[in-house]
Amino acid sequence: MTVKRTTGRFTRDQWVVLSVIGSVHFGCAICISLQAPFYPAEAERKGVSASEYGLVFGIFELVSFLSSPILGKYLSYIGPKFMLNSGIFIASTCSILFGLLDLVPKHVDFIALSFTIRIVEALGASAATTAAFAITASVFPDSVATTFAALEVFYGLGYIVGPMIGGILFSLGGYILPFVVMGTFLMLVAIFIYFTLPPLGNEPGQLRPEVKLLAMFKIPDVVLDSFCIAATAISLGFYSATLEPHLRKFQLTPLMTGVMFVISGTLYAVSAPLVGRLCDLNVYTKKVMVAGSACIVTSYVLVGPLPGLPLPNTLSMCVLGLVVHGIGTACILVPCFIDVIRSSVAKGFPDDMTTYGMVSGLWTSFFSLGAFVGPSVGGVLYDTVGFRSGTLFPVTTHILVFVSTVCFVLVEKRSRPVALLPQANPVDPEGDCTQRGRNLPQDIPPLLPSKCHDSITTGYGSFGSPAPFLTPFS
Repeated sequence: MTVKRTTGRFTRDQWVVLSVIGSVHFGCAICISLQAPFYPAEAERKGVSASEYGLVFGIFELVSFLSSPILGKYLSYIGPKFMLNSGIFIASTCSILFGLLDLVPKHVDFIALSFTIRIVEALGASAATTAAFAITASVFPDSVATTFAALEVFYGLGYIVGPMIGGILFSLGGYILPFVVMGTFLMLVAIFIYFTLPPLGNEPGQLRPEVKLLAMFKIPDVVLDSFCIAATAISLGFYSATLEPHLRKFQLTPLMTGVMFVISGTLYAVSAPLVGRLCDLNVYTKKVMVAGSACIVTSYVLVGPLPGLPLPNTLSMCVLGLVVHGIGTACILVPCFIDVIRSSVAKGFPDDMTTYGMVSGLWTSFFSLGAFVGPSVGGVLYDTVGFRSGTLFPVTTHILVFVSTVCFVLVEKRSRPVALLPQANPVDPEGDCTQRGRNLPQDIPPLLPSKCHDSITTGYGSFGSPAPFLTPFS
């Protein structure tokens, strides 16, 4: 049995896949953010400096940036289900091992083991998330943006509650308990996936890797989307490194400071499904990205406030800015994922797991790049020029995103005078799929066999045929 791709309501197998992949995102996000409240204090007791344990956090994103494209390239050969389970198992094992570091007394041994475990954990988490995104694109072809956004809600919630769960478990059982509990949870998730995730229609080695990353980067849309993803992650990382010291002037309690950090993530979790639904309703993704970049610039204008502007530096302005930031983040990250898939398939890349895997790896890689650069540069800027002047870095980055995306929209509008809205695709009465734009080799069966439509229209069209209740605009 394989998961069937439908154009109506989700099937039972699709709901199983969504719940399974959602639990993966939730668990991985918790494990990534778990140690924030107590690892620095433990490291300092071992004689580790702030710059050293800061790199322990940052190395995760750097390894993810380097490894995700490679994992995405060979996903179809390794097999998505195997890569997903293997990645979760590796990440869960490393989480438990990380909890044993308090037994290491010496400074050099402690920091060396911290780096080693964190690097291996990053490889496992990257494998799991890359496979999860690719499975999502494969199983939900007609609602990729909506389901991707739903998974981002799981990830966002995990990232938000991770430090809180870590702090509670740390107070109950010391340093080791949070890591053992969450590592065990991820292992249970891996076992659950092994027995419940339906077959995906391919076995390891059945689909040979044919998609080349350099070939994908010859597509202008992909280059633009990659830049937008990295820029948004930079914005998130800048806040994570500098927001807390910026808020000290307001003399907030630790609880209220934590609430301030939750605001942006909560608005992202709420906004992402709505943005995803808009994208699946064939709203032009790049217009949504333009709105998102404008929101992020506005956020820093309010929170900074931006140098040279006569705006008050108040707590209410910071709250409003973080609200706008969460909405802007959703308006960029969600459309970029679906836009890369649409653009790649429209340019002739195969509409199968080879492309989905590469796109998943690319998205994860550039997000990790931004998540590494953002806090690193943000910390340096805060120490040298302060928060207010330092905000010019993310603001300039997103002004470039805004200008680049607007120019891209104008150029495409001029070069494509024909109607850009997708037209309904007739079903082949014989049940065969027209493979226009897919380039599937004859000896490779489709990943998820079904009676499908010719789902590729243009870079603006939907990835997969429209849902039955959607009709083309006239």
